[in-house]
Amino acid sequence: MSPLPGLPSGTVFLMDADPLWPCLFEAEARRIRTALGPAILAIEHYGSTSVPGLKAKPVIDLLIGVRKLEDALDQIEAMESLGYEFAPHAGVAGHHVFGLGRDRTHLAHFVEHEGERWQVCLAFRDRLRSDPEARQTYQALKEELAARYPKDRAAYTRGKAALIQGLV
Repeated sequence: MSPLPGLPSGTVFLMDADPLWPCLFEAEARRIRTALGPAILAIEHYGSTSVPGLKAKPVIDLLIGVRKLEDALDQIEAMESLGYEFAPHAGVAGHHVFGLGRDRTHLAHFVEHEGERWQVCLAFRDRLRSDPEARQTYQALKEELAARYPKDRAAYTRGKAALIQGLV
């Protein structure tokens, strides 16, 4: 059983940063690397749980680099063997997303390694890690949106888009 509470579909709630989040990422990254082998070029912890001190939805986001985006589709069976569900409806441009658990504890985002999505995701993570003012601004927006849209994750995500784009 995961120490994460899981995030029911469509809902939003934030938790204080947990020092276990990087350990949970590392354990899951090892599990995925072992199962998928050379198809995976790199795995990075990204999203809010990868930023020390930042409140986050309790979901570990893994950015998984593959040669071509379509290569992720060859990994559906292997990811399902790990308990992941392919989520073609996730609606994240340039990503193939897999979720772990009915109430999600992990999201695996497959993107082209070193491609535009890879670079943008990591640039945003790195900006939040290195810029306290940007981190504070982002957290305040997340708290406001989570309070406004606790049962509408799509609206919560849309509400963050302009700030994210401005910080990259």
